[in-house]
Amino acid sequence: MATGAGDLEAAQRLRHKMFSGGQAAQSGALDADGFDPKCQHVLVEDTQSGAILACFRFLHLDSGADIGISYSAQFYDLENLHAYPDPMLEIGRFCTAEGVSDPDVIRLGWAMLTRYVDAHSIGMMFGCSSFPGNDTAPYGAALALLHRRHLAPVKWAPRPKAAETRPLVSDDDHGPRDCRTPMPSLLRTYLGMGGWVSDHAVIDRTLGTFHVFTGVEIAKIPQRRAELLRADAR
Repeated sequence: MATGAGDLEAAQRLRHKMFSGGQAAQSGALDADGFDPKCQHVLVEDTQSGAILACFRFLHLDSGADIGISYSAQFYDLENLHAYPDPMLEIGRFCTAEGVSDPDVIRLGWAMLTRYVDAHSIGMMFGCSSFPGNDTAPYGAALALLHRRHLAPVKWAPRPKAAETRPLVSDDDHGPRDCRTPMPSLLRTYLGMGGWVSDHAVIDRTLGTFHVFTGVEIAKIPQRRAELLRADAR
């Protein structure tokens, strides 16, 4: 967990580099917003060099009644989730440093989250899962797969709010799909936990991405996956 301004700045510097298309060569460039002070920040560091290998932030909500203060609420109408009774955790700005491919780096991050989820009786994790670029067309197959298999339960489903949205599938899109179309690794992880998504994507011109709202109900994580997460968290 970040313990001071230096840790937070290190996370913001990595975030800027990974989310700003390589524009972070400017000295001191940071990705910072008004949600940072509300959140707790997690960094995975190389114990020898001190380099930041990965980072993310999370916002603890006592229940869905507080979801209006979340980052995601800027982009999605989350009225249906206001009735969610249990504590929630919004995960955001999850990124790894360029060239980091060791799966243990991500496992360390998930181990920390698992400990927090269990210690605070979190009922749902949620956030915005991003795809690179503003054009949804290259990801048509992935979005169609999300629409077919992973839509949010009606009772929790987000509704459109942002100025620029795209349906996951268009009315005339009924053709065959290539299952090899890329899916962002973090979103794949959420789906492997039984996660679900909004029925539309939001275009984020600021970050040069588009994203889908994603929810993971802790009680519905497959038993084997939950056992593996808790084993890593010990």
